[in-house]
Amino acid sequence: MIKIEYSSAVEQAIKNDEPIVALESTIITHGMPWPENLKTAKSVESVVREYGATPATIAVIKGVINVGLEDELLSELSESRNVRKLSRADLAHCLVKKETGATTVAATMIIAKLAGIKIFATGGIGGVHKFAEQTFDISADLQELSSTSVSVVCAGPKAILDIPKTLEVLETLGVPVITFGQAKLPAFWSSDSPFASPLSLDDAHSIAKSHKIRENLGIPGGQLIANPIPKEDQIPFEIIEPIVIEAVKQANQSNIIAKEVTPFILSKINQLSKGKSLLANIALIKNNAKLASKIALCF
Repeated sequence: MIKIEYSSAVEQAIKNDEPIVALESTIITHGMPWPENLKTAKSVESVVREYGATPATIAVIKGVINVGLEDELLSELSESRNVRKLSRADLAHCLVKKETGATTVAATMIIAKLAGIKIFATGGIGGVHKFAEQTFDISADLQELSSTSVSVVCAGPKAILDIPKTLEVLETLGVPVITFGQAKLPAFWSSDSPFASPLSLDDAHSIAKSHKIRENLGIPGGQLIANPIPKEDQIPFEIIEPIVIEAVKQANQSNIIAKEVTPFILSKINQLSKGKSLLANIALIKNNAKLASKIALCF
């Protein structure tokens, strides 16, 4: 048996069949510096509560899966060092070794499904990295979306990725990419991009209904909901793209590989953008939590 510890709020929400929104923890341990990471985690949870759902930040603490973190645990995690970055491949290993790990999109989806949570808010998904034809660097998030029936609200594929290739892989895997409220695909820090969205829906009820219909049809996997960052908070694509290219170039020159690639590139982009990317990142995750909460209320 897999042991799961629930926060008191999540336990109560499950008991009362109330809406819950899953939240990942790598944004706390690997995505932002302290203390911005803790402030952002708390403010995102507050957004979820404000819109009528219960937040469930997911992590592995000393070998135990936690669905929902009490304030003390959240604070401890935000300041922890040498926290594992957990995906599908190493989740079980972390449990066996009784280590502490922060969940990526893939691992968060797996645990959310175990806990019966259907909706998950994150910043951006992983995908096909630039120059993947040479490195074969493709995130496990894409495969997870094809097999685990959790709808994921993000601000689109991370702009550090090869977005067209990411869309091609998602299409091959049968994952619906649904942009909320517009025809253009958002690109994380940018509210739109040069790329058309494969699908679009304009309201939370329709997104929840699509999730339910897929389940009723017996179609495995989840949905990717691309939620544009508010225009007042965005960094336009034509401004951020050269910064991304330079950050990726520096990662390649430094021989950064595997799980270290994304944190390295995000740090470089924050440096090159003079902190603007971090501010946009905080704005977009709050915006995603808002939409995810609205969808959760429709299940």
